Amino acid sequence: MAKFEQKLTDLVRPAVEETGKTLRGIEYISAGNNSVLRLYIDHENGINVDDCAEVSRQVGALLDVEDPISSEYSLEVSSPGIDCPLFELAHFQEVIGETINVRLSIPLNGRRKFKGPLVAIENDTVLIVQVDSIDYELAISNVDKANLVAKI
Repeated sequence: MAKFEQKLTDLVRPAVEETGKTLRGIEYISAGNNSVLRLYIDHENGINVDDCAEVSRQVGALLDVEDPISSEYSLEVSSPGIDCPLFELAHFQEVIGETINVRLSIPLNGRRKFKGPLVAIENDTVLIVQVDSIDYELAISNVDKANLVAKI
């Protein structure tokens, strides 16, 4: 996770937890006046629109006071959904055996995108993803974005 996103995560996590929800992760998409700060929240009983609105009000008030983002942006609060993003090691551990999409920051063997079953995690630093019967070792520190592939 980028340092800026980690700073935002550390800032908003307590506000999300005050509502009784869990902050699964955040994405900050910088696009000038169309920038987006997206929070993914979860709860053991699931997430509904009212939960998202409550967290949005709580976090929005905090961000207005702290002002960590100097440019204009939109705040979005969402459930992880069926193709839930994977932000932390624990999220990857939860889906061993499932198919995931991974995009790397730095290409491995000329390739940045991988889709296949997450076979294992080694030493809390390497994901083993099988693509076309080949096991690829992907450094977690090199993962730019990852998510579970929804079963349809």
